[in-house]
Amino acid sequence: MNDQNQIGTAPTSRRRGKGCLRWLGAGVAVFLGLMLVSYIYESIAEASDDRTYPPPGQLVDVGGYRLHLNCTGSGSPTVVIDAGHADSSASWSWVQPEVARTTRVCTYDRAGMGWSEASPYPRTARQFAKELHTLLANANEPGPYVLVGHSLGGYTVRVYAHDYPDEVSGLVLIDAQKLPAPDAATPQPAPKPGGNSLPALLARVGLVRLLVDPLGSIRNLPPEEKQTYQPYAVAPRSVQTVLDEFMGIAEGGMQARAVTTLGAMPVIVLSRGKDQSADWTASQASFLKLSSDSQQIFADQSGHSIHTEQPEAAVAAIVKMVEMVRQSTQK
Repeated sequence: MNDQNQIGTAPTSRRRGKGCLRWLGAGVAVFLGLMLVSYIYESIAEASDDRTYPPPGQLVDVGGYRLHLNCTGSGSPTVVIDAGHADSSASWSWVQPEVARTTRVCTYDRAGMGWSEASPYPRTARQFAKELHTLLANANEPGPYVLVGHSLGGYTVRVYAHDYPDEVSGLVLIDAQKLPAPDAATPQPAPKPGGNSLPALLARVGLVRLLVDPLGSIRNLPPEEKQTYQPYAVAPRSVQTVLDEFMGIAEGGMQARAVTTLGAMPVIVLSRGKDQSADWTASQASFLKLSSDSQQIFADQSGHSIHTEQPEAAVAAIVKMVEMVRQSTQK
């Protein structure tokens, strides 16, 4: 009796097992098909973006990869603006035209961001400064420069002013990134960029484009600039670069902290007036120690993204530095 039951149930179990395998195989096939379609969709969207939103400036070779540089206006000193983490030149669309009324002003995209091609080198402040130096030289944009660094860009311009002091006539730090604590442990070296992270893979199949709003705190941009900014912010290259830059913040912060003085080089510290913590307030004030000729200004109506929330404050600080440099050269 038991043998008969076993004989009768065995074929049924095998049929059920085969049915599960068929369903599993069908599910995998559907999933792979969706991924293929999504991959093709993203590739078509990126190609369309390249045609619809060409770079406003020029792409300049800096050693096997090209960076985007957009310079407008005329006069000296030339203002060079370095954006914050996960940001690009397009977010300075309120500031650049106004500064261009006074002097020449350049925005650029760090490697892998905006219109710039990716770099094979770790994303640290010193590497950013080196790439920017090469970019300006190869683009025939002579100094002296007034360097403007927002947030993470504050690390870059601080290191640049130290490494190439003869090229820099003034510094404007716009709510610059806090430095690591003096007793902070030595960080692990930043890895080489270009890995295949999960966010980048999601971007490659179009999910970041469909599901993520990259505008964040720069919603105040003009409508046409939002249309330009968004496609490149969700591109796989930019998504991966955001992670690569994050992995380099600790080492870059140590490089910036090692710059303890810039002598008498004029420095303006523009700090946000909203959402201040005691720790952030103290870090902003500490930047005044960089120079014997430093001053602090507050953007009373702005949070961290002063260049989009209160752009007139950013313009005023930059123009003030330009006038200070011009007056010093006339003495």
